[in-house]
Amino acid sequence: MDQEFRTAATESQLTEATPSTTDKKAEPRPALGMLDAIAVIVGIVVGAGIFRTPSLVAANTESSTIFLATWVLGGLVSLIGAMCYAELATTFPNAGGDYHFLTRAFGKKPAFLFAWARMSVIQTGSIALLSFIIGDYLAQIYSFGEFTSVFYAALVVISLTAINIVGVTFGAGTQRLLTILEILGILFILAASFLFAPDAAATAAPASSGGTTSLGLAMVFVLLTFGGWNEAAYISAELKTERRGMATALMASIAIITLIYLLINIAYLNVLGLGGMAQSEAVASDLVRATFGEAGVVIIALIVTLAALTSVNATIFTGARTNYALGRDFPVFGFLGKWNGQTSSPVNAFLVQGAISLALVALGFLTRNGFETIVEYTAPVFWFFLLLVGIALFVLRRKEPDRPRPFRVPLYPITPLLFCLTSAYLLYSSLMYTGLGALVGIAVLAVGGLLLLALPMLERRMKRNN
Repeated sequence: MDQEFRTAATESQLTEATPSTTDKKAEPRPALGMLDAIAVIVGIVVGAGIFRTPSLVAANTESSTIFLATWVLGGLVSLIGAMCYAELATTFPNAGGDYHFLTRAFGKKPAFLFAWARMSVIQTGSIALLSFIIGDYLAQIYSFGEFTSVFYAALVVISLTAINIVGVTFGAGTQRLLTILEILGILFILAASFLFAPDAAATAAPASSGGTTSLGLAMVFVLLTFGGWNEAAYISAELKTERRGMATALMASIAIITLIYLLINIAYLNVLGLGGMAQSEAVASDLVRATFGEAGVVIIALIVTLAALTSVNATIFTGARTNYALGRDFPVFGFLGKWNGQTSSPVNAFLVQGAISLALVALGFLTRNGFETIVEYTAPVFWFFLLLVGIALFVLRRKEPDRPRPFRVPLYPITPLLFCLTSAYLLYSSLMYTGLGALVGIAVLAVGGLLLLALPMLERRMKRNN
C-alpha cells in the first residue's frame, strides 16, 4: 500500500497513545461514550437553524400537513445519509472522518482539497456563522455599542476553542451540559405553545402561507436545518464502544432530532398557524411574544444563544480533527498534525481553526450581512464534498471488498445512490439560489487547488532544508 493510504496504518495505533506523549506520534484514543457521541451529533444539528428556517419552509408549502411532512422527509433523507456514513465510519474509524474516506477512495489530492476546504470554508464558516447568531441575540439583551455583536461572536470563538484545547473529556463534558440545557430550552418553547398560548392564536392566522410555493426549495431549507450529522465520522476513532456503536449513535441521533423538529414545528403551528409562520422573520420570538409578551423576547434570545453555543462547541470539537489529519499526512502542514496525548486534543489544529474563524467573523461584520454571506460562502463547497463521500462508498466497496464491515448500509446500492442524488440536487440548489458569497467560497477552494499544485515543490524544499 503506497503513501496515499498511509492514514490506514494509524487505525492499528489508536489504542497505543500514551498520556505522556505530546509529539506527532500521539494518536487519538477511545475516550468517548455512546452518550457523548449522541450529544455531539444532536448538539451540532439542533442549533440555531430550527429558530430561523421553519418560517421559510412554511412560505414554500401549501398546507400544515405538507409542512410537517417535509420535516419527516428531511429526517428520512438524513437517515439514509447516516446509514452511508455509518458503514464508512465503522469500517474505517479515523479522526480524519470524511478526509480519511476520500483519501482511501480517491488518493491524497482530492482529500487534500477537502481538508483545505473544511479548514478554510466549511467548518470555520459554520463556526463564524453560529457565533454571529449568538452575538446578534446577546446584543438584544445587553448592548454596549456598534461593535457589540462582533465582540460577542469573537468571544465565543476564543472561549470555546480554549475549552476544547484543555482536553477531550472537558470538551465532551461541556457538550453534554450544553445539549441538556438546550433541550430544556426547547421544552420551554413547547410549554409556551401548548400550555400558555391564547385559545384563538392559531386560528387567527390564515390556514395557508399563500403566494408561490416551492416544495423543492422548502426541502433545501429543511435539509439545511438537518445538516451536521456527518460530523460523527470525526469522532469514530475516539468512541469507546464497539465499532457498530457508531451506527447506533447515528441512528439514535437522527431519530431524536426528527422528533425534536416535529414537536417544535407543531408548537409553531399551534400558536401562529402556517400563514403566521410564513410571515414571520423570527418565528420563535413571535411564538414567545404571543404567549409571554415582550418579556419573552429576552428568554428566547437566551434559548437561541444556547442552541447556537451547543452547535459551535460541537463544530469546533470535530473541525480540528480534520486539520490534525491534514498535518499528519502533508509535511507542509506538519505543525497541525501534532496530537497532545496528555489532553487528547490537537492543540495546533484548534488554534489555526480559531484564527480562521475569527477572520470570517471579521468578514461578516465588514459586509454588514454576516449570516447570509457566510451561508452562501459554505453551501456549494459543503454539498460538493458530501457528494464525493457518497461516491466514495461505492469506490471502497469495490476497492476493498474483503475489509470487515461491522455495519453494511441496507438495500445497497439503492440507499447510497439516493444519498448521492440528494447531495447533487442540493449542490445545484446552493449554486442557483445563492450569490456572491458562493463565488467567494469557490474561489477559496480554487486557491487550495493552486496550493495542491505547488505542494511537490514545497515538500522538496522542506527536505533540502532538513
